Amino acid sequence: MDLTYGPEQEAFRAEARAWLSANVPREPLPSMDTAEGFEAHRAWERRMFEDRWSVVSWPTEYGGRDAGVLEWLVFEEEYWRAGAPGRVSQNGIFLLAPTLFEFGTDEQKARYLPAMASAEEIWCQGWSEPNAGSDLAGIRSKAVADGSDYLLTGQKTWASRGAFAEWMFGLFRTDPSAERHRGLTYFLIPMDAPGVTVRPIAQLDGETGFAEVFLEDVRVPASQVLGEVNQGWGVAMATAGSERGMNLRSPARYTEAAGRLVDLHGELGEDAHDPALPADVAQAWMDAEVYRLHTMWTVSKVLTGGKVGPEASLNKVWWSEMDVRLHETALRLLGPRAHLLPDAPEAHNGASWLDGYLFSLAGPIYAGTNEIQRNVIAERVLGLPRS
Repeated sequence: MDLTYGPEQEAFRAEARAWLSANVPREPLPSMDTAEGFEAHRAWERRMFEDRWSVVSWPTEYGGRDAGVLEWLVFEEEYWRAGAPGRVSQNGIFLLAPTLFEFGTDEQKARYLPAMASAEEIWCQGWSEPNAGSDLAGIRSKAVADGSDYLLTGQKTWASRGAFAEWMFGLFRTDPSAERHRGLTYFLIPMDAPGVTVRPIAQLDGETGFAEVFLEDVRVPASQVLGEVNQGWGVAMATAGSERGMNLRSPARYTEAAGRLVDLHGELGEDAHDPALPADVAQAWMDAEVYRLHTMWTVSKVLTGGKVGPEASLNKVWWSEMDVRLHETALRLLGPRAHLLPDAPEAHNGASWLDGYLFSLAGPIYAGTNEIQRNVIAERVLGLPRS
């Protein structure tokens, strides 16, 4: 495992840092879970695309820079260091795109990837259903062949970005007589197709980061099937691997947060009354560093021809639970100020930590609940028998 970056990566870092310094918005954008914020984040993604920074590791023909995975890690480090906006296009560029590169036809790549990179088309995820959340193989939404098309019927819920997205990728059952993990097909679905109804799900703060999506005989051509018909489970697991592995959550997200936590302790540590806080701050920093080193190990493996397999579940459990612990420590440092609104005089930027904490609580649930991931680890990594 090589833990150093070479001259090429450092030159790439300097270029990325200069561009981000000149272009990152000086004021935070509105929440991407609002219509206004969604479009503001889309505009930011388009600005990145114009100078080929939105998908640096993609081939140039699709809007990228043909950069390697090391350069991508460097860019992520600089992106989080600069405090750049969250990626409203993440479902597409971090989850669907790797699956398209692996399973998509040349026509599908040419059709979807450039529009994804430019944020012209934002994607939502249509996997969970009311009775099939963690148990993805239990989905009931169906697709029935009709000539060269398919008619899709069913309901998806907790569709991230579903309230505003233009497209959805999702699993549907094409062979109801097949075993649970078989007879599933992976579809690409326009959200404005006749028969699609979107109902935003309001969160406690009133924002709509998710949506329910109802489909009633939605006609989708066979050209919008990703992978083989009835082989969608394997395609979906490739997407899940990207979601649980390093694509969705680069280590820079957590090393930057850990650095801010150390700074916060430097400011407030003397006022804290919890004697365990210094050790917990140090542990949070070490946990983030462990994740960074593990990612470097994974990258070294990939660069020598290896693949990320079921150990992605270990990765997901680690970063999701680390994120909760890190933010819990920050809130303990802030004490009563942690729960103040952003405009309160004594907030001390506590609102950003509170918002991060509330979001972190979803981490052990999305991308496959950690209970399910521990089953995967037990069976497919450790080789333990099913109970």
